[in-house]
Amino acid sequence: MGGTVTAVSSNGTYAFTKPNRESVRLLAGLGVEGDVHAGTTVKHRFRMEKDPSQANLRQVHLMHEELFDELGEGGFVVAPGQLGENVTTRGVDLLGLPVGTLLRLGNEAVVEITGLRNPCAQIDNFQRGLLKQVVGRGEGGAVVYKSGVMSVVREGGVVRPGDPVEIELPDGPHRPLEIV
Repeated sequence: MGGTVTAVSSNGTYAFTKPNRESVRLLAGLGVEGDVHAGTTVKHRFRMEKDPSQANLRQVHLMHEELFDELGEGGFVVAPGQLGENVTTRGVDLLGLPVGTLLRLGNEAVVEITGLRNPCAQIDNFQRGLLKQVVGRGEGGAVVYKSGVMSVVREGGVVRPGDPVEIELPDGPHRPLEIV
């Protein structure tokens, strides 16, 4: 089971969106080379205010392109990189993977899924009403986060659109994804 990388994006400055690139280089233990969120300690501004020494579990943000299709049905137009993700995929149920899943991206890079992305109110500044589309309620009233997953880089390497995504599930029991 696996899918495909459809886009890669990075930004060296804090901005909501990330420009698409021909390729990105993942650096083991750090993140995307040249991206503002790369590092061993947290780089998310809100989280840095709380505790700048905490481990960076958000080195690489992955999002499933199928979300853009779903949003399009609701009248929203969203393209890869516009929601701040580094790697956009197709054919991978990112939200259904357990904590600790390894994703091989292309021939070299490997990331480990750490948890879910918690979208902030900035998403409504991008497109009004979008936050309600990516955070909702599932069966039984549980909150459902659809805006991708976060990961850390276990093995570095170059990642390009068109690269395969291979999935390696961790040994069980599996832990469901939570916000990181």
